[in-house]
Amino acid sequence: MAEKTYRFPLFVDLRGRRAVVVGGGPVALRRAKALLDFGAQVTLIAPRCEGAPPGADYLQRPYAPGDLEGAFLVVAATDDRQVNRQVGEDAARAGIFVSVADRKEESTFFFPALCTGGGLVAGVVSQGEEHKKTAEATQAIRRVLEEWE
Repeated sequence: MAEKTYRFPLFVDLRGRRAVVVGGGPVALRRAKALLDFGAQVTLIAPRCEGAPPGADYLQRPYAPGDLEGAFLVVAATDDRQVNRQVGEDAARAGIFVSVADRKEESTFFFPALCTGGGLVAGVVSQGEEHKKTAEATQAIRRVLEEWE
């Protein structure tokens, strides 16, 4: 029987901290917007982008060595496995928290489903692959928080 992986929930103040999001698709843009909503200074790096969120510094080019300098956290969310792998390795080598969207085993933090309301913030992640359970829990928490608005 496989050992469960337990993930410690950690809430940090992102105000003024640099976050780098590599990718320009829907997942990357959702992550960038969430980070902006929590006060991070977001740099979005991608050759193509479906619409950078207002407030993000968009660099329209491929990821390059040195792009993570000064970052507090990084999200690798491209549709290119090799780019995501490289971003993850570069971040890990630099001691920067990284979420690699297509490989949880390459991640050092896990981007939660975010629930806010009534002055509260909750983040939901699963212990593994329970995506349906995570979505259901997220919706239930959001309903409760909406009642407290």
